[in-house]
Amino acid sequence: MNNVLKTTFLLSLLTILLVAMGGAVGGQGGMIVAFLLAAAMNFGSYWFSDKIVLRMYNAHEVSREEHPLFHGMIERLATRAGIPMPKVYIIPDDSPNAFATGRNPDHAVVAATEGILRILTPDELEGVMAHELAHVKNRDILISSIAATLAGVISMIGNMLQWGAMFGAGRSEEDEGGGIGGLVGTLAMAIIAPIAAMMIQMAVSRSREYLADASGAEICGRPLELAGALRKLHTASQAIPMLDARPATAHMFIVNPLTGGGLMALFSTHPPMEERISRLKSLAIRRG
Repeated sequence: MNNVLKTTFLLSLLTILLVAMGGAVGGQGGMIVAFLLAAAMNFGSYWFSDKIVLRMYNAHEVSREEHPLFHGMIERLATRAGIPMPKVYIIPDDSPNAFATGRNPDHAVVAATEGILRILTPDELEGVMAHELAHVKNRDILISSIAATLAGVISMIGNMLQWGAMFGAGRSEEDEGGGIGGLVGTLAMAIIAPIAAMMIQMAVSRSREYLADASGAEICGRPLELAGALRKLHTASQAIPMLDARPATAHMFIVNPLTGGGLMALFSTHPPMEERISRLKSLAIRRG
């Protein structure tokens, strides 16, 4: 429940930030335009994002005849999760990873790379796919799409404000000092707001990852196997990076397909791996 409340709070912050940015550009009319733009982008993301990302990674659908064991595993987990059987896709990539997509549980897709099918034990793979089905059950795909879209609109408005400030937006004809203050305020909002929006989006993604770990462990009944899979995937994905990985879709994968530490960790779409593993171990202890 804590992760659900946190997600609601963070999405509310993004909405408030969007309203403030729209108001800075065009007052009340700007707020309305910002909302309409966000709604249009969310509509497109909701209906077409799954097709785009599957094509982006050259994923292809596989039948039960082609992968009977993998198909059977997904079907068992979907039944336990209480959701319809999703479509199953394979990504031709040696980097071990997996993701789920689709606009709702009735139109869901789970995708796994060839690499993950090779390096994980059946129990570990079951933990990973339970995590992905937890994303479907929790409607995280829709939530993450909304967060990404709101952050993208805020970034676009930030660019508009920067251009407006360069041409004198915020300057008062009556008060030179007030004009300079308005210009500085506009520039500050144009620079800070998109960064804040990106950090909030990352926080939303991290919160949903924690929730999917816990829900996935409940679905498969194997929190320790999921923890072991995460450790193995974290190490292997660093050794065999996904060459086609894009920052815009990194949040979809069970482990971050992008390499980088230090300051980059601040903007990571995934929680620290050790913390994820620690929480799963604590869950296993509570389950006895």
